[in-house]
Amino acid sequence: MKHLFITDLDGTLLNRESRVSDRSAAIISRLSRQGAMISVATARTPATVEPLLSHTLTTPPAIVMTGAAMWDRKTLQYINPRFISNEAAAQIHEACRSHGITPFIYTIQPSGIIHTYYSGIPSSKEQKFIDERAHLKLKRMIVNRHPGTDDPDTYPDTILIFGLGDAGKIGSLSDCLRASGICSVSSYPDIFNPSISYIEIFAPGVSKASAVETLKKTMDADRLTVFGDNLNDLPMMAVADVAVAVENALPEVKKAADIVIGTNQSDAVALYLEQFAQDFE
Repeated sequence: MKHLFITDLDGTLLNRESRVSDRSAAIISRLSRQGAMISVATARTPATVEPLLSHTLTTPPAIVMTGAAMWDRKTLQYINPRFISNEAAAQIHEACRSHGITPFIYTIQPSGIIHTYYSGIPSSKEQKFIDERAHLKLKRMIVNRHPGTDDPDTYPDTILIFGLGDAGKIGSLSDCLRASGICSVSSYPDIFNPSISYIEIFAPGVSKASAVETLKKTMDADRLTVFGDNLNDLPMMAVADVAVAVENALPEVKKAADIVIGTNQSDAVALYLEQFAQDFE
C-alpha cells in the first residue's frame, strides 16, 4: 500500500525557532531514502521552503502557497501554478485597500523567481516580514513607498495576494472576498500573536485540500495522512484518510483531528512517521 504523508510547516514540523530540528531532519531524510513519500503543504513560497528544508530530504513535490502551485525540489521548478486573473486582481486590490489592508502582490517571473510588490509605508510587522525575505535567492521584495501609484494590471502572472494586520480588519476583508466569489481565501491568526491575522487570496478553487488530493493521485497513493496546527490546515485534514494535529494546535484543529500527537517542539511529526519505518524497507 502506498502511503503519502503531508505535513504543514509552521507550528507543525517547524519548532519554535522556525526551523526543522536536526533530529526531525535526520529521521525524515532516512525514511525518504528508504522510499517513504513525505512532503509538505505550506502557505510559504519556495523561497523560504528551500532554506528551511535544506537539510531534509523529501521526494514528492512540495505544496506551496496553500496549494496555488507545487514545487519540484529536485528541478527547482513550479508545477501547475494557478494564476489570478488581472480583472480579479484589481477587484481584490481595491477590497484590501477599502478594509485598510495594504496587500503584497506575488508574481512568478519567467525565471521562476517570485517578485513581491508592496505599495505604501509598511507597518513594523510588515517591515519585519519584508526584511526577513530581503535576501532570499528565489524571491525579490519590491517596495514602492508612494501608495496609489501601483496598478494590478501591470503585474501579470499574479499567483497570490497576501495581507497581514489587525484580526478584525482581516476577518472583515475575508468575509467580503468570500462573498464576492471571485477568489479563494484563507485567513488565520498568527500563532504567536492572535491579535494579528493573515489573509491569503488565490484563484478560485485553490486550497491545501485540492492540492493534497491532486498530489495523492499523482503519486498513486492509496492512503493520505496529513499533519497540521492552524485553521488553514482544516481543509486538507477534512479530505485525509488520517488527520493528525500537534498538541500545540488551535483547539478547532485538535477537535477536527483523528489523532493528537506531541508538540512541534518535541519532533512529534518525525517520531510519528518513524512508526511506519518498516513499511518503507
